[in-house]
Amino acid sequence: MIRMAKSYDLKPAPLNGEKADASGGASVVNRRQFLRYGFNATTGVLAASVGVLGFAAILLPPGAGSGGDLAVKYWAKGREDEAWYGAKHLQSMTREDFVAEAAKTSTGTAGAAGVWNGVPVVVNYVDHDANSSTPTSSGKARYQSMEGYDETGKYVGHFDDMVDADPRIFPTGGLVMVFGRCTHLCCIPGWQLVSNTFTEDTWTPGGGDDGGTKLFCICHSSRFDPTALELNTNRNRANGATFTYAGIRRSGGPAPVGLPLIPIQLNGDTIEGITDYMGWLTYCD
Repeated sequence: MIRMAKSYDLKPAPLNGEKADASGGASVVNRRQFLRYGFNATTGVLAASVGVLGFAAILLPPGAGSGGDLAVKYWAKGREDEAWYGAKHLQSMTREDFVAEAAKTSTGTAGAAGVWNGVPVVVNYVDHDANSSTPTSSGKARYQSMEGYDETGKYVGHFDDMVDADPRIFPTGGLVMVFGRCTHLCCIPGWQLVSNTFTEDTWTPGGGDDGGTKLFCICHSSRFDPTALELNTNRNRANGATFTYAGIRRSGGPAPVGLPLIPIQLNGDTIEGITDYMGWLTYCD
């Protein structure tokens, strides 16, 4: 039996016309309300049985993010007044936007929820080139290529093994994009939806559960470190087929493994996804 999670103080603006509390603080929502609000509320939750194609039909209006358009779009539905990218809802993501936002942080990072090719994604930017030359004790985030272990603890391989085979897998321009479905029960993790120690503007090396800058899944509190890049394995839940993928590390919570990367390319300054590794996204089918 899954117990209901405690209430969370949400960062987004009041949802679906609701008023903020009298103190002027954030709205409070528990997991039951969160599930009821769904995607429009706070990058929400859909049943695992919906699958990728079903999700696309619910998420996007006809033609949005499809028809050969590889650009990643901001998704700020319900957060237009609070998310730093709220005014850019359904506009194409640009690297310049992330660089400007990261400059306001102590860790040199920025993130945004988005949609691409009909699926939810989260894009993170790390000022890797500048930060990697500083001591890790500085708290400045940088990408870390790491060894990967599956949910049983079996060694899978090193992230660099896959980068050697396809250099496009390493973050491009300091940007990394992951498929936005949790490996636990296929909920949709959000970027900085709630305020807690996992989402604060802090960073520590090693891919562990200390420090902030985590993707946090409000449903069951799974955490993922978008700076910790590893190799791992997962399986298609419909047919049991297994696959090895490059992804970001699961740092805590009930999720068994981390989230898969979707390699990107820059078309000028516009962020586009590469479609070569769609098989990595089938674990929720």
